[in-house]
Amino acid sequence: MVFRKLMAAFGAGVEVDTVLQNSQVRPGEVLRGQVNFRGGGSDYKVEGIFIDFTAVVEVESGDNEYKSTYSFLRQQITGPFHLAAGAPQSAPFEIQVPWETPISAIGGHPLRGMQLGVSTELALAGALDKGDLDPLFVNPLPAQDHVLGALDNLGFRFKKADLERGTLHGSRMPFFQEIEYYAGNDYRRHFNELELTFIAGPQAMDIILEADKRGSFGSSHDTYSRFTVHYNDHPGQVEQSLRGGLQSMAQKRGWF
Repeated sequence: MVFRKLMAAFGAGVEVDTVLQNSQVRPGEVLRGQVNFRGGGSDYKVEGIFIDFTAVVEVESGDNEYKSTYSFLRQQITGPFHLAAGAPQSAPFEIQVPWETPISAIGGHPLRGMQLGVSTELALAGALDKGDLDPLFVNPLPAQDHVLGALDNLGFRFKKADLERGTLHGSRMPFFQEIEYYAGNDYRRHFNELELTFIAGPQAMDIILEADKRGSFGSSHDTYSRFTVHYNDHPGQVEQSLRGGLQSMAQKRGWF
């Protein structure tokens, strides 16, 4: 167990370590863990301990693009308490992972381009000090897995994934995930790349597809499709909905 020392008032250190019981979760599941901490050289009144879910987001500003860390969930896990000098204490927590949390792992393996974390903050001596930052690996819901598997069956190849700043219709997040693919098999005749976005809820999720077709003069023409998948849909229904969305985009542009 590795403790990170937070330098409090008067130069005394408070040591904090957060241990996640299940760093591999799915949207809607409960993340469990425990914050372990030990007092420094003096007694302190701790105003509270907070857990933040964070994500690294790409932000566009004019012609520039940069990355920024956004907090998309913040929960207080303790109220005020007295922390004696050198005394060890711990605070367990259970936090439901938001349904719209982006996918950051598939099959237990990190998804390239995604950076999610769990940050611990300690309100101490009138200051808020960031402690641990632990990686958070969010695996797809079964219905999301069906969509990803269907794209694989259709010959689409994963390119990259990232988070873009902005709030989509029906979403409460300050950003949205784009999972990008190279078009596969027959679809290569109709477009070059596909972007996939999920907006998940407790019973169903919206799927947004964006396809790119290069014109003869090198200009880019994008077209979109949005549809809903229910979590009790059979995998075959999910793939049929996906095929319908892809064909709908092709027909809008006259590609079929």
